[in-house]
Amino acid sequence: MTEIILARHGETEWNVQEVFRGRVDVKLNETGLRQAELLAEYLSRVKIDAIYSSPLKRALKTAEIIASPHKLKVEIAAGLIDFDYGKWQGLPHQEVKRRYKKLYLQWRKNPHLVQMPDGESLNDVRERALGVVKEAVTKHQENIALVSHRVVNKVLICALLGLDNSHFWDIRQDVCGTTTFIYENERFILTKHNDTSYLRPLPKAPLSDF
Repeated sequence: MTEIILARHGETEWNVQEVFRGRVDVKLNETGLRQAELLAEYLSRVKIDAIYSSPLKRALKTAEIIASPHKLKVEIAAGLIDFDYGKWQGLPHQEVKRRYKKLYLQWRKNPHLVQMPDGESLNDVRERALGVVKEAVTKHQENIALVSHRVVNKVLICALLGLDNSHFWDIRQDVCGTTTFIYENERFILTKHNDTSYLRPLPKAPLSDF
């Protein structure tokens, strides 16, 4: 049996300001660093065999902090990189709603049908991220952590539950939240979702699904 912990990176200033991040390499802010430390403390009680991360700073720093108590080297997985929002990247949420009204409406209603201008589709994300998971569970028989991004994790959760990408908005994962599956008898079984209990020492609740 292999346990898979899907962790979303800690907070960045672009999370706070509701700016679409995508492939822009935004770093963690002070709150994000503290969130990662609290997550690392929480996971220090779990035996982790390997930690995989998106190459982007916000995820990689979160992964490195998690890896420290376990004395593990983070394995960078290109397939876990954030969703390529194309022309939306670097734009505030409200500006995207105004400038790309029709596409934004489609994104909210039928995300599985959207191809981002100069960017990706959710199916592109699903294919590359599932490749990382399949390789990891083949290679490791114990607990593994995958540190990635909101869109990637939501798509992966849908995929591991056997849901198609039309269910994207039925899944929520807050900043620095974790979702856990076990892989047993060639089946992925959800055991915990959107856990942020370890962030309670912080003075404010974690940011929600943006």
